[in-house]
Amino acid sequence: MRHNKKFNHLSRTASHRSAMLANMAISLIMHKRINTTVAKAKALRKYVEPLINRSKEDTTASRRLVFSYLQNKYAVTELFQVISEKVANRPGGYTRIIKTGFRQGDAAATCFIELVDFDENMAKTPKKAMRTRRSGKKNAAAEEAPVAAETAEVVEETTATEAPAQE
Repeated sequence: MRHNKKFNHLSRTASHRSAMLANMAISLIMHKRINTTVAKAKALRKYVEPLINRSKEDTTASRRLVFSYLQNKYAVTELFQVISEKVANRPGGYTRIIKTGFRQGDAAATCFIELVDFDENMAKTPKKAMRTRRSGKKNAAAEEAPVAAETAEVVEETTATEAPAQE
């Protein structure tokens, strides 16, 4: 029986899968964004987020544990010095997956996976207020009535001031 064995095997042996996820995690840490398939990105997110969470506490034990997964001292240094400072106050959700369409050759769904705090484009763009037609009609009708009353008052005042000048 397969109880509680939910992770995606990605059609690979265990050693191939662990080596591939380690390489992808190193690339993500070093480059902050990589392009891959959606299935691999979801598997990578489960692999790398605990490592990023571990890097918040810079101890010898946590460095050794992360190194046992990554096997790359430059990636471990980058993770503990640069990335851990940016994610220090974030409670989780260190990665973002953005779907980019389908690959030409085999129609596999592709995506970007990136570290959330390192994407300047998403951080700088302000969120636009969503407007619906219904709320727009109600607000427009409510705003037109006072505007019409104000314009009528202005017209009356201008005609009252201009009338004595014409006499």
